[in-house]
Amino acid sequence: MTVSRRRFLSGAAVGAAGTALTAGVLVEGAHVDAGATAVSPERTPVFPFHGVHQSGILTPGPADKQSASCFASFDVTVADRGQLVALMKTLTERARTLTSGGAAPDLGLGQPPADSAVLGPEIPADGLTVTTGVGASLFDQRFGLAALKPARLTPMRIFPDDSPDPVWMHGDLLVQLCAHNQDAIHHAIRDITRHTRGALQLRWKIQGYNSPPRPSGTGRNLLGFKDGTANPTGTDATDLVWSDGSGEPAWTKDGTYQVVRLIRMLVEFWDRVSIAEQENMFGRRRESGAPLDGNKEFDVPNYSADPDGTVIKTDSHIRLANPRTSETANQQLIRRSYNYDLGLDTNGNMSAGHIFTCFQQDVQRQFEAIQTRLAGEPLTDYVQPFGGGYFFVLPGVTDANDWYGRALLS
Repeated sequence: MTVSRRRFLSGAAVGAAGTALTAGVLVEGAHVDAGATAVSPERTPVFPFHGVHQSGILTPGPADKQSASCFASFDVTVADRGQLVALMKTLTERARTLTSGGAAPDLGLGQPPADSAVLGPEIPADGLTVTTGVGASLFDQRFGLAALKPARLTPMRIFPDDSPDPVWMHGDLLVQLCAHNQDAIHHAIRDITRHTRGALQLRWKIQGYNSPPRPSGTGRNLLGFKDGTANPTGTDATDLVWSDGSGEPAWTKDGTYQVVRLIRMLVEFWDRVSIAEQENMFGRRRESGAPLDGNKEFDVPNYSADPDGTVIKTDSHIRLANPRTSETANQQLIRRSYNYDLGLDTNGNMSAGHIFTCFQQDVQRQFEAIQTRLAGEPLTDYVQPFGGGYFFVLPGVTDANDWYGRALLS
């Protein structure tokens, strides 16, 4: 039976209640931490908080999988620049403490407890990373930062296939939390909101998860395909991600641009499509993840041997997202995406999909160039946009005396 997307979508609410999500780069470009099983409380690795770059971007890598995540966007509600400095110092101190783990202080019987105890009396680090970025709206007239705005930081662009919901978009500040277990994520966001009450107000929040590789290789998205096969690695990755300060305010050196794009996957509609059609849309085998002209997941598709798209369609997702030409090589980006499940929309349809996030030197040269090629691809019938934003991830906190945004705000 042929299924009409229009008829299907007539029962799917779009907006905050229905959480309709944005079509995005789903496979090529990949994410770094692709899925993991839940980790026992005894496994409590600590990933470094201090460094030139923030953790949660290139590190930890694929071998140190963090299966749980939260992307929390905030409005800054302080009155002046001095209070903004105090807020950033508080946020730094909480991130440093949470990523290190340890016992919470005893404030005495007459005081509220210092910690929620969600993780027990001894807080495990649980592989937690806290990655903090700022949105374009932080550089308005409130704090005198307009002249210091990163050159390529704008509100998120709306593409032709998007269905944006303002409730789920933008923000002054983004905190990305990644850890091995979901309770560590809940604990961290609860701690951060407690200590920044009156200075930060949540604008939107979405939690994500990844599964272990099944049966091997890269984890899968909710359309059943491996998601994260083609991320650049090594110096290719670092050369595409970090700001070197060229054409930018000096304080941006060692930071990076982050895109978060929330993508609802119309899974009930997708499940009625033949496997051949699904694989042609992606350009990969569903079972193995191999390109249609290859045998294994990490085989490189040979587009030059298939110029007319006889094997891998010219409008397939992997071919549009990463044409593998010399002209598009510097458009690659680093992905670190997660699945999400928000239950049901108001019409009883599954509200689940993909938290696409990527890091790059230049949003326009990289993400927007790729997304422009993907406009109108066959997959747009099965995914919907609802929100997200563009952010600039601050340079790393280098030592115990440093704090988020010091070079920006000092």
